[in-house]
Amino acid sequence: MLVQNAARRPTIASMKLNRYALFASAMFAFLGAANASSPEVRSAAALVVDATNGDVIYELQPKLVAPIASITKLMTALVVLDGLQPLDEVITITADDRWKGKGAHSRLPVGAKLTRADLLRLALMASENRAARVLGRNYPGGMSAFVRTMNIKAKALGMTQTHFDDPSGLSSLNVSTARDLAKLVIATSRLSVISDYSTLTYHEVRVGKSVLGYRNTNLLIGKPDWTIQVQKTGFTNDAGESLVMQAVIEERPVVIVLLNSFGKLTRTADARRIRKWMESRKNPEKGSVSVRADAR
Repeated sequence: MLVQNAARRPTIASMKLNRYALFASAMFAFLGAANASSPEVRSAAALVVDATNGDVIYELQPKLVAPIASITKLMTALVVLDGLQPLDEVITITADDRWKGKGAHSRLPVGAKLTRADLLRLALMASENRAARVLGRNYPGGMSAFVRTMNIKAKALGMTQTHFDDPSGLSSLNVSTARDLAKLVIATSRLSVISDYSTLTYHEVRVGKSVLGYRNTNLLIGKPDWTIQVQKTGFTNDAGESLVMQAVIEERPVVIVLLNSFGKLTRTADARRIRKWMESRKNPEKGSVSVRADAR
C-alpha cells in the first residue's frame, strides 16, 4: 500500500512540468488574444492604410524617421514622369553614373545604351541602382536639379519628414517615415507606368551582344494569391530590409509599409501576416489619421 501511495504522489519534477505546461498554455492564450487585435509584425516600423480613404488600419512607429534605401526609386520614377521626359529616348551610361560608396555593384556597364523606359523598369522591379542614377543625371539641370525636384515633390505630397539625397537610395541621407511613404505609394499607384513596371516578374535588356535578365526583388510578385498594384523593396545596411506596396486585400486596395525588417524574409512574412490578420477580421477597425497623398 505504501508503495502504491508513493507511486501516486506527484514528484517535484512532475509538479514543475505541470507548472510549465500551465504557463505555456497561458502564454499561448495571451498571444492568441494579442494576435486577434493586431498582426505579429516584426519590422521596426509598419503602417497599413486603406488606399481609398487614407484610414489607418494598423500602425507601429509610423513617425519613426529612418533611411529608406531603394524605396527612394518610387520618387525617382515620379519625378521622371512628371518631367515628361520621353521614355523611348536612348541614354548612354557613363563613368559619372558610378556610385563610389557602399552598394556600388551594378550589372550595367559603362557604355551600355538603354531607353529611359528600360532604365525605369530595372530601377523599379529589379532595384538597379545605376539605372536610377542614370535617370537622375539625364534630368534637365542634371543630378542636383533632380534631387532638388525630388524634395520639392515630397513637400507637395505632404511628406513632411522626408529628405532625399540621391535617386538610387544608396545614400543613408535618404530618410522618411512609414506615414510619409504611404503617401508616396498612393501617389505612384495612380500612374500606370509605375504600377506596370514595378510589378513586372521578369525583364530582359540587351547590352551590346549580351542579354541581361532581371527578376523582381519582391518575392510576392507573381504569386497567384496576391494582387499587387504597385510595390518597391529596399535594402542597405543602414536601412535594413524594407517593403512598400499597394495590394488588394478583402476586395479593397490597401497600402502596406514595412521598414527595417530583420532578415531577408521578414518583410515578406510580415506582409503575409498582415494579410492573414486582415482576412481574419470581419469588420477591421479604422483609425482617424489620414495619410492621403495630396493631389498632383
